[in-house]
Amino acid sequence: MNIELFIEETKKLGINLTQKQLDQLEKYYNLLIDWNKKINLTRITEKEDVYLKHFYDSLTLIKVIDLNKELSLCDIGTGAGFPGIVLKIAFPNLKITLVDSLNKRIIFLNEVIKELDLKNIEAVHARAEDYAKENREKYDIVTSRAVANLRVLSELAMPMVKVDGYFIPMKANVDAEINEAKDIINKLSGKLEHKETFNLPIEESLRNILLIKKINKTNQIYPRRMDKIK
Repeated sequence: MNIELFIEETKKLGINLTQKQLDQLEKYYNLLIDWNKKINLTRITEKEDVYLKHFYDSLTLIKVIDLNKELSLCDIGTGAGFPGIVLKIAFPNLKITLVDSLNKRIIFLNEVIKELDLKNIEAVHARAEDYAKENREKYDIVTSRAVANLRVLSELAMPMVKVDGYFIPMKANVDAEINEAKDIINKLSGKLEHKETFNLPIEESLRNILLIKKINKTNQIYPRRMDKIK
């Protein structure tokens, strides 16, 4: 996906990126490639692939929820910052927390935040299950992209979501995982409201975004220890 097509496709999502935002994405790409030589951040390094499979893909969250409001969002298992950093660039109104268990990635993310002069965003070095215990019912949105099985992920994410907020996992093929996760989502006081299925432009790979609403406070026993969750 070249820059022209990226701009065209993001407009179809209802996102009109400014030149400043496009420059920030370009700088982000350059930092990603530079740091990727030192630490393992991504297997995808070709520019057109990064713009499609990381940048555009991250922005598809807009398909299921209006991100133009003042919202708090937590991205768990953020890795190199997808979708969190990309969402912050496109929607500076969002207050974002990036959580990852590998400190090397947090150092990279802090460098990106500094170099791109991003405000109201922090990168936290923590395991998701530990962070969730200390940050219950805190966020309007908790999201995660291609991280863990939905059953496991739901137990890590749902305790952090405010009542009437949303857990929005971004997945590839998810039907089997939904069946496995139904019971735990219910126990966590969640309700699956919508599944958005689509294909990425150009390569046509399958994507699913789930909109899971938090309808009551989650029982304090969740999240359990990771060995119990698994």
